Amino acid sequence: MSGLMNAVLIFAVAAVVITRQFSARRIGTDRRWWIVPAVLAVVALREPGVIDPHHQVQASLLLGAELVTALAIGAGWAWTTRIWTEPDGSVWTRSTKASGAVWIAGICLRLGLFGIGVLLGVHQNSSALMLGLAATLLVRSGLLTWRSQPLHPAPTGPVPAYGDDVRRVLRKERL
Repeated sequence: MSGLMNAVLIFAVAAVVITRQFSARRIGTDRRWWIVPAVLAVVALREPGVIDPHHQVQASLLLGAELVTALAIGAGWAWTTRIWTEPDGSVWTRSTKASGAVWIAGICLRLGLFGIGVLLGVHQNSSALMLGLAATLLVRSGLLTWRSQPLHPAPTGPVPAYGDDVRRVLRKERL
């Protein structure tokens, strides 16, 4: 994928994510919260220019700083997001003004890292930014899922363990 297409994809995903974060959204109980970050990471890693071959050490340090920044943004975004339970038992989420401040701080940090790269003469590919966005979304989604677990209603009745035969009849133990 070309650099322009990567930039368009990054902008589109970021725009959708940022605009959706300030509206109330239901947190699903499915286990697919990691799919979008995984797709972004695969697209970013399949591109050949994540690390500048002429400045490998500096490019690796910048990529590491980008990923640490992305993880911090994802964690900050998740911890500043409001989570609540509706009377029907569904769990909802909406970002706060503090979440917006986390995004602004993250954008400033990323611009600073880009500026450092320019000063060092490191060629920076949009794949690093896409990888950072994937890390941000992965951490945010994972933390929100983890934070919402105590709010989900507990299942009623015995829950079969892995490997249990579903057709097995449950018997009362005799004392």
